[in-house]
Amino acid sequence: MQNVKKIVLAYSGGLDTSAIIPWLKENYDCEVVAFAADVGQGDEELEGLHEKAIASGASECHIIDLKEEFVNDYIFPTITTGAVYEGEYLLGTSMARPVIAKAQVEVARKVGADALCHGCTGKGNDQVRFESTFAALAPDLTVIAPWREWDMVSREDLLAYLAERNIATTASATKIYSRDANAWHISHEGGELEDPWQEPTKEVWTMTVDPEDAPNTPERVNLSFNEGRLTHIDGEALSPYQALVKLNTVAAAHGVGRIDIVENRLVGMKSRGCYETPGGTVLLKAYKALETMVLDKAALKYREQIGLEFSHVMYDGRWFTALNDSLLAGAASFAKKVTGDIVVKLYKGQATVTQRRSPNSLYSEDFATFGADDVYDQKHAEGFIRLFSLSSRIEALKNQG
Repeated sequence: MQNVKKIVLAYSGGLDTSAIIPWLKENYDCEVVAFAADVGQGDEELEGLHEKAIASGASECHIIDLKEEFVNDYIFPTITTGAVYEGEYLLGTSMARPVIAKAQVEVARKVGADALCHGCTGKGNDQVRFESTFAALAPDLTVIAPWREWDMVSREDLLAYLAERNIATTASATKIYSRDANAWHISHEGGELEDPWQEPTKEVWTMTVDPEDAPNTPERVNLSFNEGRLTHIDGEALSPYQALVKLNTVAAAHGVGRIDIVENRLVGMKSRGCYETPGGTVLLKAYKALETMVLDKAALKYREQIGLEFSHVMYDGRWFTALNDSLLAGAASFAKKVTGDIVVKLYKGQATVTQRRSPNSLYSEDFATFGADDVYDQKHAEGFIRLFSLSSRIEALKNQG
């Protein structure tokens, strides 16, 4: 074991991190400081966390409120890129990791720690996301990943380990689902979801109403943007976090935002997960609808390329990189034009844009009308098409010859 004196652990209060605290003390003979991030996972997840950490053997427990920073500095910039991983996943877990890992480093600096620790498994993406952030912000600190070191392999092993040390836990031997929640979403893995042929049961979903049970009357919500940032909902000025909370509440009641996917993990295997992102689904759909009003064809095409690349940058944990900065800068330049209002209709699991307007709109009824107009001479299209298809014409003539 490496010689470290003080370790800051990313602590959730769950079974894994409850066992990690005494394990670190025993195997590294060191002081353990617990760090927990409030990224909007809910008050019930944070209740009693400080007491639990101290009872497990931590010398201190720092609970840091990161909700506004998370939404303002990570979620909103990601929205401007249009990033969606593999066409469906809205990157909820991925977006939270850099803000959490960054705050963990800041706590480590504050308390004078010489090591960082996380409870991520050796099979998942999160170990890469945490450690890539540590490498970028604190390359001098030792990184400890117990799941890659200890010989415990099951929940039963962890429970027995805690029982031997008389450390209380509310965890049980049976944990059907693995869940991760924050202000943006909640993810579900495990249980019947490990069989991709098995339809998710009603017990999987916890955030949204079943679309089949959603209200029979649609609800409309008006989102106002200024230079790419959501500023008002139905005319009410809200902070980024407050706006997301409101959208989550409204959209969840209509069953909006459920997806069930098989995705490619960074470490090489596929995994099946169910995600609920009600407010985020509405927000991203509204943002993209407004983009179509204000960006021309070439600009929108390039922004879509940014979104595709950025989805992998975010998913792979490369937030603190030059590539990330460049992609965000490109998206931000387009976002300056994204000002206006979008109305989204929520009904039975669907979010549909029904109205849109912008002072920067490139849409012109005078040009688009099928009726008579004075601004577009249809005869001009002939020469345009001839030049646009000239290379094809030349190749065809050559082949005929």
